[in-house]
Amino acid sequence: MTTALSVRHDIGSALTLSAGDVDLARYVYVPDTPQLESPKPYLHPIRTRAGRVVSLFRPHDHVWHKGLAWSLPNVGDENFWGGPTYVHGRSYVQLANNGTQRHQRVIDVGVHDDQAWFTHELDWITQSGLTVITERRTITATLLSADAWALTFDTTMTNTSGQVIAFGSPTTRGRENAGYGGLFWRGPRSFTGGNVVTPDGVGGDEVRGRRAEWMAFAGRHDGDAHDGAHDGDAHDGDPHGGGAAESLVLLLDHDANPHHPPRWFARTVEFACLNPAPFFSEELPLPDGGTVRFRYGAGVADGTAEDADALADAVREVLHR
Repeated sequence: MTTALSVRHDIGSALTLSAGDVDLARYVYVPDTPQLESPKPYLHPIRTRAGRVVSLFRPHDHVWHKGLAWSLPNVGDENFWGGPTYVHGRSYVQLANNGTQRHQRVIDVGVHDDQAWFTHELDWITQSGLTVITERRTITATLLSADAWALTFDTTMTNTSGQVIAFGSPTTRGRENAGYGGLFWRGPRSFTGGNVVTPDGVGGDEVRGRRAEWMAFAGRHDGDAHDGAHDGDAHDGDPHGGGAAESLVLLLDHDANPHHPPRWFARTVEFACLNPAPFFSEELPLPDGGTVRFRYGAGVADGTAEDADALADAVREVLHR
């Protein structure tokens, strides 16, 4: 493997990670997002080494889904997910509680051979203007092979609200089997009906709520001989004209994360998504001044469900460096 990573930094806006002539991912850290969608940094488009797009931005069914993003629906009574909030007995209600993850400063950005990284600090600000959390976040990309690459996500969050904050989910507020929240990936529309892969085998929506160290999603692409992908509006076909190509996206939970191994929120019937959800069915209280750290690994490969175990091993090795 001779291709090295490169980084293009649009200062004050976003970074693009590339390997050769393929833009593997764009990290938008100062998004132009409506308040209703809880503005937050996100990765999109995300591509395989062959250039196939494996993320979806702002789908009409859930416009607050943004590729791969750190999204929390229940931070106390504040919503840093986007859209309405689940209220037990009333279903989803649009409240004036859509907070913002606001970039404050870049700490470090660099690249060396097969690895690139970006560290920045953010404030979590409620819709009413109160800063309740400060965060330091590092995104690192690593080339694994000619067919795969990995991304690690490392966040340290500090409660500055002056009171205890309980991180939770719609399930901890009373909605059954809807414990989403955390590092959330939304796949392209052509992945709908694909396979969710777990350490125990291949499944579908029935895996939602199970505990596992990792899960992956194996999906197929619509045939497209042209790669017209760009930020916010991307074709998800095979740029080499192969048609019906397959890709694999994997998320892995660090064994030091709270509530490890997590319960997972996963879908394939309605749409493709993966989410290791640390607060699926159990709140995590964080005292004022307290700090909590989460680390995750993501793998992106030109491959199939049969490649998931090997990809998980490679991502685990990178995450534990």
